[in-house]
Amino acid sequence: MFYLISQIFSSFSRRERQIFSGVLLIFIVSGLFVSLNAYYSATKEQPAAGGRYLEGVVGQPTFINPLLEQNNEADVDLIEILFSNLFELTEKYEISNDGKVWTIFLKKDLKWSDDKPLTAADVVFTVETIQNSDARSPQTPSWQGIIAEKINDNEIRFTLKSPYAFFLDNLRLLKIAPRHIFAGIPVANLKLSGYNLEPIGSGPFQFNRLTTEKSGFISEISLLPNANYYRPPPFLEELIFKFYQREEDLIRDFNLKKISGFGGLNPDNLSDLKINHQLITLHLPRYYALFFNGNLQPALKDKKIRQALRQALDRRAIIKKVFAGYAALTDGPIPPTIEGYDKSVYDNQSTATNDQLPKELELHLITPDIPFLIKTAKLIKEDWEKIGVRLTSNVLSINNINQNIIRTREYPLLIFGNILKNNPDVYAFWHSSEKFYPGLNLALYENKEVDKLLEKIRQESNLEKRQAALSQLQKTIHEDAPAIFLFNPNYLYVAPAELQGFDLAFAPSPSHRFENIAKWHLKTKREF
Repeated sequence: MFYLISQIFSSFSRRERQIFSGVLLIFIVSGLFVSLNAYYSATKEQPAAGGRYLEGVVGQPTFINPLLEQNNEADVDLIEILFSNLFELTEKYEISNDGKVWTIFLKKDLKWSDDKPLTAADVVFTVETIQNSDARSPQTPSWQGIIAEKINDNEIRFTLKSPYAFFLDNLRLLKIAPRHIFAGIPVANLKLSGYNLEPIGSGPFQFNRLTTEKSGFISEISLLPNANYYRPPPFLEELIFKFYQREEDLIRDFNLKKISGFGGLNPDNLSDLKINHQLITLHLPRYYALFFNGNLQPALKDKKIRQALRQALDRRAIIKKVFAGYAALTDGPIPPTIEGYDKSVYDNQSTATNDQLPKELELHLITPDIPFLIKTAKLIKEDWEKIGVRLTSNVLSINNINQNIIRTREYPLLIFGNILKNNPDVYAFWHSSEKFYPGLNLALYENKEVDKLLEKIRQESNLEKRQAALSQLQKTIHEDAPAIFLFNPNYLYVAPAELQGFDLAFAPSPSHRFENIAKWHLKTKREF
C-alpha cells in the first residue's frame, strides 16, 4: 500500500508534488482539529488529585481543640479543617411536636483520624464539657439548659427548655471533640494536653507534623488527607499552614510564592500584591455600629438627637475612604445577607433636622485600637463638626475595652462590632435582659415591644409569622435609633490564580472559608 503510494508520488511533477503535499498537510491538520474538537466535546474537565497548598496566617496556634476554642485566628482556622461539626456527622434528625426534643442520628461507622470509633458518647462529652464553666467556651450560652443524652452509639437526644427555631445552627457550629482523648482530664487542665497542638480529628485533613523554631515560635503545621474521612477525600495532597509575626512578612512571602494564599487582607495593602492572583470576597454575618449610652450622656436619651446624628453621617463616603469600597452598608440589626432582612424598612427613612441638636453639644467616643475603626472615628468627627457637634475620641486596646469599658458600661459612645450566627436571632444584642455585663446589649436598649418580638423570633417556626416579627423588629429599632449602624467589611481572601473549587460567597465566620476545603484543587484532568 505504502509502496504504491510512493510510486504514484514519484511520478508527479514538482508542481504536482507541492500541491499534493499542501493538500495532505491541510487534511492532517483538519483531522487533528476534528479529533480535538470531538475529544473536548466528549470529555469534561474534572478536579484532579495532587498539589501542595500553603496557607499563610499571622499569629500562633495555641489550642487546636474545639473544647477550648476562643478567638485565636490560627486555632479557629485549624479547628475548622481538622474537626467536623455535628450537622456534618448527622444522617438525619427528628423534632418533637412541641419543638423541645431533637433526636440526632449519626452516620454509620464514623471514625477519628486515629481509627477509634466516633460515637454518640463523643457528642454528649463535647456538649457537657462546653457547658462546664471551667471550659470558658464562647459556645456556652448557646448550650445552656440543654440536656444531651446518649440513646445508643448512633443516637443522641437533646432536650431544650423551650423551642428554638435556629437549633440547627447550634449543630452546625458544634465541632465534636474525641472523648477517648480528653475524658480523663479535668476540664480546668485541658490546656495542658499535648493533643492541643497534635490534634486527633474527624475532618477532611489530619495532623501530620509541627515545625518549631529554637525560639519556640511555631513556623509550620503540615496536614495530610484523613483516610477516615466520611466523605470523598480531598484533592490536595498536603495542606501546610505557615505562621508569621507580621502581615508585611506574609505579603512578602506571597509575592515570592513561598505561600499559596492568605485571608484577612487589608484593602490598603491591595497594591502590595505583585504577582498574579485571584481576590475572593466573602460576606460575613457581622456589622459595626456606634452605640449610644444615654446614662452617661443625657442628651443621647433624646431619640430626635440620635436620629439627627445618624442623618449627618455620610456612611457611603466612609466605606469608600476606609475600605476602598470593600464593605457593605448596614442599616439595622439584621444585615442584608441574613434571612429576615427587610429592605423596605429603610427605603423611606425618617428625617431629622439639626434644629433638634442642643447648642455646643460635645460627645466622647471610645474607639478600639483597630486601624479601620480609628479612620472611621476621624471621618465621623468631620461629619459631625459640619452640624456643630464636637467629638473627642479615646483610642483603647481591645483587651482594655472588653475587660474594663464594656464590663462597666463606662462609655458615652462606643464604636464596636457585633458578630451574628448567620441567622436572625439577635436576642443577645437587643433584649433588655442583656443590658448589663456579660450581656451584649451595648446600647443598653430597653423596649418591651422589642423584647416580645425577639422572644417570638426565637421560637416561631412559621416562616411568614417570623418574617412579620422580624420586619417589625427592624422598623422599631430603626425608629428608636439606639445605635447608628455603619458597615459590614468584606473579608478578602487572596488565592493563587489556579485555585478552583472555593465556591463560597457567604460564610458564618472567616474560618469557614475552609468549609469546602475538600473540593479545593490546583490540578484538573479530562474525563469522558
